[in-house]
Order: sequence, then C-alpha cells, then structure tokens
Amino acid sequence: MSMFTKAFIPYGGYYTTPFSKWQGTLQNENSIELGANTSKKWFKSRHLNPNEELDYLYLGITIGQKSVFYGASWASTMMGAPDIPGQTVMHACATSTTSVYNAAAAVELGNANAAYCLLVDRCSNGPHTIWPNPKGPGGEVLSENWNMDNMAADPSTGIGMIYTAERVAKENGFTKEEADELTFRRYEQYADSLKDDRAFQKRYMLPVEIKVSKRQTKVLETDEGVNETSIEALRKLRPTTENGILTFGCQTHPADGNAGIIVTTQENAARLSTDSSIPVQVISYGYARGEKATMPAAPVPAVKMALDRAGISINDLKAIKTHNPFIVNDMYLAKEFGIDAMDMNNYGSSLVFGHPQGPTVGRLLIEAIEETALKGGGYALAAGCAAGDNGAAIIVKVG
Repeated sequence: MSMFTKAFIPYGGYYTTPFSKWQGTLQNENSIELGANTSKKWFKSRHLNPNEELDYLYLGITIGQKSVFYGASWASTMMGAPDIPGQTVMHACATSTTSVYNAAAAVELGNANAAYCLLVDRCSNGPHTIWPNPKGPGGEVLSENWNMDNMAADPSTGIGMIYTAERVAKENGFTKEEADELTFRRYEQYADSLKDDRAFQKRYMLPVEIKVSKRQTKVLETDEGVNETSIEALRKLRPTTENGILTFGCQTHPADGNAGIIVTTQENAARLSTDSSIPVQVISYGYARGEKATMPAAPVPAVKMALDRAGISINDLKAIKTHNPFIVNDMYLAKEFGIDAMDMNNYGSSLVFGHPQGPTVGRLLIEAIEETALKGGGYALAAGCAAGDNGAAIIVKVG
C-alpha cells in the first residue's frame, strides 16, 4: 500500500468557472491570462494573498496559447504571486489529475508547503503550428492543427478516439439502447446541480469576467452549451460511425474554462478552509496505459491502482466522478467493478457540461468533494482516460 499522509486540499480551497461552449463566449480569450485573472479574483474574494500563501504553481494546460513558453511564471505574476516559481503540466485529458498528484507529492516530500494547481484550456480557435520542412518542394511546410488533427487520430496507432470507444463497446457487447439510457441519466444528474437556483454549483463555481471592449464587460455565470434532450430524442439519433452505437448525444463536446485547486499541509488546509471541520486529504493516485486503441478502458487499471494504494474497495467510495468523453467509459468501468453505472457522476460530468481538457477532471474532483461533504464524508474518486490510451485516478478522503 502506497498512499499520501501529509497532503490536503482546504475545503473550499478551489473554484471552477462555468464551461463555455466551443466557439462561444470565451473563444477569443488567452486561457492562461483568463485563468490567472480569474484566480486573482478568487483569491481576493477569499481574502488570500497568493504571494504569501503559495510557494509553487502547477499550470495545467494542453492547448498552446500565446506566451505559453513562459507558462507558470507568467501566470503566477498575473494572478498576484510574482515571486513564486512553477512548471507547466501537460497530460491531455488527465492534466488536472496529474497536476494535483504532482502538488500532493511535493507537499508529501516537503518540497512545497502550499502549491496551487491552475488548470486552464481553450479548445476554441486552437493554434496551428507550422514547422520548416527541409525536404519539402517549393518551400512546403509541416503543419498541425492542435485540436482537429489530434482528435482525428493517435499518431501511435493511427486510430481516432471515437473508434477506440466503439471497439470497447463492441468487445463488451454494449448496445445503443443501453448507451442512450445511461446518457439520459447523465443529463438528469446534471439537472440536479441546477436545482434550487443552482445551489450545488454555487458551492464552488465562480462567474468569469471578460472584456468585450474598453467600456463593456461580459460575465459568464452558468455553463454554456449544455443541450436539452430526452430519451426519445437520443434514441432517434444515428450512430456517428458505421455499425457503431455512439451518437453525437453519447459523447462530450469541446469547451473552454479554468479551475484552481490549493494543495497544502494539514495545518495550512485547516486555516485556509471555509469549514475547518471538513478536512480533505489526498489519499492516492493511480495511472495506467491500456491496450492500444482502447482509450475508454484505460481508467479501470488506474482506478484499481488508486484503490489498492488507498487500501479500500470500490464499494468504500461515497462519490465516483469520471471524465466520460464517451458514455462507453462509464459502461465499461461499471461493468468491470460490478457497480451500478446509474449511481456514478451525480450532479454532472464532462459528457454533459463539456470538455476543456486541462480543467475537466479538476472540476470533477471539486464536485466529488462537495458531493461527499453533503453525504457526511468519506472517500471520493475522480478518474478518466487521456489521449494515448492513458488512464489516471485520484482518491481523496473528505471529513
């Protein structure tokens, strides 16, 4: 058993913005600038001086932005902590998980007293990279669209992500009817987070401000791009691949947004918490690389590692949150662990509210903490797959 004993997240020591739809409200904002400025606003709302409270920054980002070369040091300066160093973390869809893990490991080893994970991304208007091609006739260049090209195919296998999901579905005998039913359940769960004037979301969600012009500022208070649906509407949709089971309704959509999470010592966490009676301890981290071209299956061995390191079973978890770019992810995890897929992902998941990549699992972890607190405490899991058939999982203990 290998688990953390010294790394804690202050209860309430985190935020996430609403997620904006692809090419929506946040489409033109540099995600590093927006994340840093949003964090600065959040620190101010908590009456915290980040330059005094923090000593290291992990900038989680997967889609390059202007000046990303300076990454964490630029972000820390903009958010009000110009004296702290940091590094950039890129692990595709597992960037949040890995950033929190790195921060927890630094605290555990005594290398950092209080680390901050700033998790940002903008899928909209993704960059185009051009390299010189010495062998190209007539000055031809090598080019890449960071988003479109990498969604289309894994360079290790040449296979697109949707096909990895269909492969897992076929090998496990999943049907379109099952996929549609579970997808509709995910929309019902997200609707729970909107009840009572968004009471659940308001526990952690921070409105994000953007400047439209010198005189005009726009505020995004709620998720943008969540579609209304019904089981009848989902059943009418046709699969996006021949002989497949997954429709557009059964998969996530690209989004924009950011999140922030403090990871620190137990003493600091108690002091920085909005409720010191609810400690949040980072317990364990698991990782895996699944069989080639089976991306949705990769979280399972990662979760098994995290559970083994924590010394608990799947049934000991009070909350299970998964990044589900395809509903097949949840179907497979539930089947392998023998649990009810209908009970996972309460209050929302990336299938519904979108996938900005860098902050996606950060939001899931925050929601898992809040759900577990509402249930009186216990263990919570946030897990998901990542490009390249990777899987990552993190377990925390709340209360």
